[in-house]
Amino acid sequence: MSLFHLVAPSGYCINQAAAALGVRRLEKNGHRVEHQQVITRRDRRFAGSEAERLSDINGLAQLTGKDRIVLAVRGGYGASRLLESIDWPALVARQQQDPLLICGHSDFTAIQLGLLAQGNVITFSGPMLAANFGAEPLNEFTQHHFWLALQNRTFTIEWQGHGPHCRAEGTLWGGNLAMFNSLIGTPWMPQIRNGILVLEDINEHPFRVERMLLQLLHAGILSRQRAIVLGSFSGATPNDYDAGYTLDTMVDYLRSRLAVPVITGLDFGHEARTVTLPLGAKALLVNSGDATTLTLSGHPVLSEEKMHS
Repeated sequence: MSLFHLVAPSGYCINQAAAALGVRRLEKNGHRVEHQQVITRRDRRFAGSEAERLSDINGLAQLTGKDRIVLAVRGGYGASRLLESIDWPALVARQQQDPLLICGHSDFTAIQLGLLAQGNVITFSGPMLAANFGAEPLNEFTQHHFWLALQNRTFTIEWQGHGPHCRAEGTLWGGNLAMFNSLIGTPWMPQIRNGILVLEDINEHPFRVERMLLQLLHAGILSRQRAIVLGSFSGATPNDYDAGYTLDTMVDYLRSRLAVPVITGLDFGHEARTVTLPLGAKALLVNSGDATTLTLSGHPVLSEEKMHS
């Protein structure tokens, strides 16, 4: 079984019961969960003081051993405050030995993209402790895809995507759209060309999603990619004022402005049902009339003995 190391660089975990349930479930399945004290830590809206949250991240460089899974407790807000104080060279050096399998999403995207930008460190955009491992009920699709990504050097995700027929190869990157956009022009935005960019968000009205995507378009980031994949945009419900303007019509407008194929429908994001994606891995995206496949490789995985334990 695996050793999970918890980090909480962002918001205070308001759902303490869910986090506790997540720990119990992991332990019941034979896993060890360390650094649990971060769950209850609080400083106003944050999961502890700046120094405590920074220590969570910088302390990863001192973790020893193989097959350690680093799991974010939750998202929220707070990672952006830490970026200029993170010891990026130390973390990159640690990952060049026996890479930690670092997983999270939402606000955690800022740290994940920083690691990718600073040292090509691959991390996993996937479930977190409270919202996913502590979900009621536990989502089997999410659990399956988490272990699929962490245990297989090459794996394929399949779904019924919407968009033009295409075949694209490149580096997979992306994450939460709002956090992604917040890094434009900073040292923590990866400079990836000919990549496959996957984006998701929550509680953003379709026009706000469009505005952020247009910012990426105007910055030249979208046109430099081989393909754009849009995951879930939970809470993007139009209102009466929109008069027919929806997330779908927004995507149609984006496609009219962009020569790069835009594929939708991937279960990825702030939903109970979500895949796990290795950001920085090699990717092959194929969209046909029958199915969409995304094949990923080149990411760190658990060792053979852990895979079969």
